[in-house]
Amino acid sequence: MKRTADVVIVGGGCMGASVAFHLARRGVTNVVLVEREQLLGTGSTGRNAGGVRHQFSHEANIRLSIESIAMLERFKEEVGADIDFHQDGYLFLLSTQASVEVFTANVARQRGLGIAVDWLDADAAAALAPGLVTEHVIGATFCQRDGIADPNGVTMGFARSAQAAGVSILRETEVTGVRIVGGRVAGVDTTNGAIDAPVVVNAAGPHARAIGHMAGIDVPVEAYRRHIFIAQPPASGGRWNVPDSRVMVIDFESTFYFHREGAGVLFGMGDPHETPSFDLTVQWDFLEQVSPVAARRLPALADALIAHAWAGLYEVTPDANPIIGAARDLPGFFLINGFSGHGFQHSPAAGRILADVITSRDPGMDLSPFALERFEDRKTGGEHYVV
Repeated sequence: MKRTADVVIVGGGCMGASVAFHLARRGVTNVVLVEREQLLGTGSTGRNAGGVRHQFSHEANIRLSIESIAMLERFKEEVGADIDFHQDGYLFLLSTQASVEVFTANVARQRGLGIAVDWLDADAAAALAPGLVTEHVIGATFCQRDGIADPNGVTMGFARSAQAAGVSILRETEVTGVRIVGGRVAGVDTTNGAIDAPVVVNAAGPHARAIGHMAGIDVPVEAYRRHIFIAQPPASGGRWNVPDSRVMVIDFESTFYFHREGAGVLFGMGDPHETPSFDLTVQWDFLEQVSPVAARRLPALADALIAHAWAGLYEVTPDANPIIGAARDLPGFFLINGFSGHGFQHSPAAGRILADVITSRDPGMDLSPFALERFEDRKTGGEHYVV
């Protein structure tokens, strides 16, 4: 195990792996990525629905999407890994005039940044997703370049490329402390010994706050459980009236969403009563709340058997925007946290941006919406498309 490094990255999910990859691209290879689990990407990264989209409300997030999706489109050529990327689009269903007004402004913002987003009526929306019922839908938006990718493929692609360039990856190693000497970062303590380093990156996903506390920094990230269910086709083998494509359909008012996942259908919905916790137990009674919404929008789910279910964690900030950049009050401490359910899809751009910041390069965009210090004046304007 290395005892010294130029950079230690805490967390081996998509964010940590992306930072390691982009640092290596900039010639910084004396890097140690520390992951407490046996495998990389087993936390929030490995438990998400794999969606990637341009359709965000905040300009900074749209810009992250533009860069990230462009990289995912060329991931095989650029990184050397297959990520099973299907760009069948995201379809947002709107059922209130208030939502239409919000989306009208945001679609204009997206189009102003060069994103092709279409307005559809209910019939056109239903045609994109056979089996979908659009009762009470008064409008919809659709972006063809949105889609579904493999989180494990992206994470391992970044990690293997970084490792091939000389980055060290430590698994089954937990960071137990961040060492500070003379008012700046000096390294980390782990269950396998200390590592001296002038730079430490907090890429700990839902555990970002705990790592921050080790450094004396409050990172306002809370973990919220989210459920995902997989419905299987009928045992009879008859026709199952669900979309053939992997279009992601989101009922904006309820947050219910679904897309094809192999032969089955993946679906989920946010629970407004969920409180912060690290509980990954599947609450099967929550399915009773989801099922009526699911059956109303995609009747084929009404009698479908649930083949599999799991719970993952959203790492949520107060304004649902991420934290990317340096900690002002602790030189050498950097953060890439709090992506509020859209971290996987933004990991290519976010990792590149933080690698630029660490190496004193121009990141090419205004990072003030992502600064840790923005919460001090409580005047932040955040992301409204959290599903």
